[in-house]
Amino acid sequence: MIQAIVTDIEGTTSDIRFVHNVLFPYARARLAETVRRQAHSEEIAQALQALRQETGQSDASSDALIATLLRFMDEDRKSTALKLLQGIIWRGGYQNGDFHGHVYADVAPQLTEWRRQGVRLFVYSSGSVEAQTLLFGHSEAGDLRPLFSGYFDTRVGAKRESASYHAIAGEIDLPGGQVLFLSDIHQELDAAQQAGWHTRQLIRGPADAASRHIQVTRFDQINLREFCQ
Repeated sequence: MIQAIVTDIEGTTSDIRFVHNVLFPYARARLAETVRRQAHSEEIAQALQALRQETGQSDASSDALIATLLRFMDEDRKSTALKLLQGIIWRGGYQNGDFHGHVYADVAPQLTEWRRQGVRLFVYSSGSVEAQTLLFGHSEAGDLRPLFSGYFDTRVGAKRESASYHAIAGEIDLPGGQVLFLSDIHQELDAAQQAGWHTRQLIRGPADAASRHIQVTRFDQINLREFCQ
């Protein structure tokens, strides 16, 4: 029986175009100014120090770090330091009402129903935990944060490595056989399955011919009773 559902965000609960066409450009346009003006604030300083450690450049200047961050954006690098800084910038955008987090229309009703059934809900995304809570806290469907029991980002491990899913299962204190992972990326689902998790692939566009996971197009097409067999 499924006791917990862990969901991805981009392409799963939310249109990836919101991230790439709204969030990424917003952060990029404000990154240099944010780093230069707030480099001595505690949270910015911690993110920059994490970047220095990540790149092995302990003496890198702010300008050098900005150049590295912009390059990481171009490469779509899954850098924890970059994700932290993006989350800080997005916080202001959400709070100012510059945008609201996109969620597909089928997501909030089904999450609500699963919570009513007593299933615990978690998020695992390459975006920082703060970015996750901002998106769901300021979503087009309202504040969805009360639905979730916890959030995980790349600090728990890479999404295509089975060790990450073992770690999450340990954190939520459940065996893998009681956890369902939802993602649009079959390589992530492969890793979760290797850790003993159940999987469903959310396909918001053309079917994934390379995938061996059951594919659905909406959250309400997922029947938890199927996992009791």
